This record gives sequence, structure tokens and C-alpha cells, in this order.
Amino acid sequence: MLWPMKAPLFVRPLSTQERQALQAGLRAREAFTLRRCQILLASADGKTATQIAALFGCATQTVRNTLRAFAAEGLACLSEKSHRPKRVRPLLAGTQVERLRTLLHRSPRDFGKPTSLWTLSLAAEVAFEQGLTERQLSHESIRQALKRLGVGWKRAKTWITSPDPHYARKKSGATA
Repeated sequence: MLWPMKAPLFVRPLSTQERQALQAGLRAREAFTLRRCQILLASADGKTATQIAALFGCATQTVRNTLRAFAAEGLACLSEKSHRPKRVRPLLAGTQVERLRTLLHRSPRDFGKPTSLWTLSLAAEVAFEQGLTERQLSHESIRQALKRLGVGWKRAKTWITSPDPHYARKKSGATA
């Protein structure tokens, strides 16, 4: 069975101001703006998406995305948008962060862990086990929550000491 082909996608007729703005965009410093202006002007001259893609060495999907963006946004589509989320919601709310702080003031041994030093991963694990979070968070989420509290997290340095009263002298290499 043969499927009917869709009609080729073209840009809508351009006004004089739009055409002037697109031609000015051909001198833009940003490659994104330049490429979109080239695509839109070529489409306005009657070229198909496949012809435009071959002409500028880009994917036909890029051409179709540009034409659809222009139809939806107009000239605003010439500036590149951020790909970041509009607002990142912290995974730990205010009361949860305070509970995390009180949790970290206790020893990991209080929670049945075989170590006396907290790590970010261990804090995430214990927070989940204690019902502080619905799912186990990453160490990075815990680090960001602590950063909001004003706590800088650094790896603990461990060193060996001795109960020997002459340990410091022996360690320094001084012999009597």
C-alpha cells in the first residue's frame, strides 16, 4: 500500500520588514542565526526542504524545524533558546534539608553503618532508609542540599596516630 506524500513545507510569504530582518541576519556573528536566516530566505525563494538541506549541508529535519519555528514564533525564532529547564526544583524541601542537617550531626554508626565518617553517598542512603526521601537520591543532590545550608563538603583526611608519648618525636625522625 502506498501512503500519500505530505505537501512540501514552505515558509509563509514574508513581509518586507521580515525579509529585511532575515537579510540583515545573514551578517550575524552567531552561526545559529545565520543558518536560520539562510534556510528561511531559501524557502521563501521556493526551494524545498530537501533542496535547502543539500544546499547548506544540514539535515532536512533542521530545515523543517526552522520553518515550523518561524511559523510559530516569527522572527523570534532567530535567537537561540536555552536548553536548560526553566526552573530546577530542589529534590529536598526546606524541612527535609533541616532534617538532613540533624541526621548528619549524628554518627553513621547510630544508623548501623560500619564507618564513623559521613560520605555523600552514605548520607543519601541513610536519608532514604530513615524515610527522609521517597527514593534514594544521588550524592550530587545531597551535596547541593548541603550547599543551600551553607555547608561545604570535603573529603575527610585520615591519618594514623599512636598512643605512644614519644610518637611525634619518632615520627619526625629525631632520635635521642
